[in-house]
Parts: sequence; structure tokens; C-alpha cells
Amino acid sequence: MTEEVMRRKDKKKMSSNNIYHIEKSNEQMSVELVKDEEAGPGAPSKPTTDSDKAPLLPEKDDATDPSDLPPPPEPPTDTRTRTIQLLFGAGGIYASFLYYGSLQEDVFRYESEDGTKFTMAWFLQVLESAANVVVGSLALVIMGLTGNGAKGSSKYWGGTPDLPKKPFLSSGFSQVCSKGFTSLALANGLSFPVATLAKSGKMAPVMIGSLVYGGAKYSLREYFQVLAIIAGTAILSMSKKKSSTSDSSALGVTFILLALCMDGVTGGIQKRLLADMKRVKITPQPYDLMTFTNLFMMIFALMISFGLGEFTKGLSYCAHNPKVFSLIWKFSMCSAIGQSFIFYTVARFDPLVCSTVTTTRKIFSVLLSIIFKGHVVPMRGWGGLGLAIAGILSEVHNKVMGGHKKLHK
Repeated sequence: MTEEVMRRKDKKKMSSNNIYHIEKSNEQMSVELVKDEEAGPGAPSKPTTDSDKAPLLPEKDDATDPSDLPPPPEPPTDTRTRTIQLLFGAGGIYASFLYYGSLQEDVFRYESEDGTKFTMAWFLQVLESAANVVVGSLALVIMGLTGNGAKGSSKYWGGTPDLPKKPFLSSGFSQVCSKGFTSLALANGLSFPVATLAKSGKMAPVMIGSLVYGGAKYSLREYFQVLAIIAGTAILSMSKKKSSTSDSSALGVTFILLALCMDGVTGGIQKRLLADMKRVKITPQPYDLMTFTNLFMMIFALMISFGLGEFTKGLSYCAHNPKVFSLIWKFSMCSAIGQSFIFYTVARFDPLVCSTVTTTRKIFSVLLSIIFKGHVVPMRGWGGLGLAIAGILSEVHNKVMGGHKKLHK
């Protein structure tokens, strides 16, 4: 009898213990669920380590190529609004950079009354970079005043706090060299259509560098795209050389090749710049990149132009030729405004949209230059132009298809 009572007591105790553990387990689960809900959807229920944290910047990011910029926020569902935004952004890019190209050509084709031409390429880079610094700084000030600046930014400056400036040194140097060499190519007789098509083949030095140093692999189609652009540009250039009104030169070709090399260097430097920012857990604003990159571009351009004696010559030339100064300041402002439209478009659409717009814009710049600037292009030249354009369009198509594949993964 006593043993029976003891057994019943033991069973009761075990039952109560089980109930206690179940209730305790349920309570713990409830607490964890509440914690998860407070942390947001998909948040971990255990403390995260450094390796668990998502990177603040994407692994592959390039500030000069819009297709590599971070994806935009979720778009509004209103199709009409989206259409208006796309027309505004793409229209702004086309208008700014088509006029930019036309003005750049006019600057280097300008001839004063005494027959001298504007050739001060580094002086031009000082003014263009300065315009970008002014517009970028104004944008950061407005962002601060309207409360749309970076997290932790001040009321009067919407830029990223404690942003390291040293990484912008090498980026600014490589970019100002690329732009300066392009201007020198035009100043030394290379035609604008040839220079623009050649710059469209900047993937060539990037591919060569990646193959030699990075062991990268490219598809047969990518090789043909680059070859088509290079071959088409060469055919156009040689066909113009044979004409009596040739405006291409060996020195101009040398400078455009140097510009292409600096484009290849710039891509690597910018990726390293953003990797450095990521390492110190800083995400720069687009206008941070615009302002500080152009600030160092302006400083380097000032140093080079003073060293070569171009700065004082440029000021004197503009003082005696107000018309060319009018072209230069319009050209500089188009550069800065065009960059702002690029940021506007990337912020609202997939970066691929912006990349497609900026790439196809070059084709229209070339065609408009040939039609309205009096370039004589023989039949062979048109064939080369068609080949180069086919290479550019193939590159755009490849990017678009690649973007769709990524979206559907």
C-alpha cells in the first residue's frame, strides 16, 4: 500500500516536471519569436558575428559604370509615374551629354581671329572638375538642409560623416588623366567621332589587364564585341585619313590610346576605393563620390596646367576670345548636370537602365557630329561605323540579358 502511494507521488512529480519544462520551452520560444519580430523579418535569433553581417557595399561596385552601382529601392507601382521618371532621367542624360559632346568638339575646333586654336586641355579639366565640385557640394548642402543626407550627417552638409579622403587621390588622378588625354587627342587632330567610338572600346584594356593579372575568363561573344568596336573605329579613322580634309593624327591616336589605358586603371582603382570604404564600414553617398573625386581631379589638373604653363595661357586665350569661354562653361555645366541625372536615374531604376542609356548616347553623339559638324565620311568609313555600332549594341544587349538572368535567379 505504501509502495503504491509512493509510485503515484513519483508519477505526479514527473508529470509536473514535464509540464514545467514544456511551459518553459514555450516561454523561451515566445521570447525568441518576439525578439525576432522586433528585429525585423529574417533577423537571426542568435547574436550575429562579423562574418554573419551583410556587407555595407556590394562585392562588385564601380562608380564610373552605372551597371555596377547598388540596386535602387523598390519602385512605385504607378506605371505612369515610372514612365515619367524614366523619360525625365533618360531625357536629362541624353540632353546633357549630347550637348556636352557637341560643345567639347566646338571648343577644340574653335579658331580665333589670328588663326590660333584652343589646345589647353588641362586648363579645360580644371574648369570642368570645378563645376562638378560646385554642383556636388550644393547637392550635399541641400540634402543636409532637407534632412535627406547620410545617417549622422550635419544639418548643413548631407555627406557621409568621417568619410576618408585618401582613397580619392588615386581615383581622381586616373580619371583626370583619362579626360585630359581625351581632350589632348581632340586638340591634336583626332576627330570627335573617332575619339568617341574609341572610348567605347574601353573594355579592351580592362580585359587585357584582367587576363594578365587576374586570370579572368571572357566569352567568345565578349571578344568579338571588343574587336568589332576596335576594328570599326580603325576603319573609320583610316578612311578619314585618306581624305584631303583629314583631321585625325598619329599624336591624337596616341593620346586616345593613353586615355583608354587610364580608363582600365580607373576601373580597378574605383573598385579598390569602394572596398576600402566597405572595410571601414562606410557607405559613401553618390554626391560624396562626385564631389571628392572631382576635387582631387581639379587639384591634379591645376598642378599639371601650372606646370605646363597652360593655366595662364588658358585664361589669356579666354579673355581675348569670350566665345570660347562661353563654350567651356556650358560644357562644364553639362558635365555636372549630366552626372546628377545619372544619379537620379540609378536611384529610381535598375542601374542597367542607366548603363544602357549612357552607352547608346555615344552612338547618337557620333551620328549627330557627322551630320551637323561637316565630317566627310566615305562609304568605307560608314561600314566601319556600322561595325563599331554593332559591337556597342551587342554589348548593351549582353548586359541586358545578363541583368535579366540575375533578376530571375
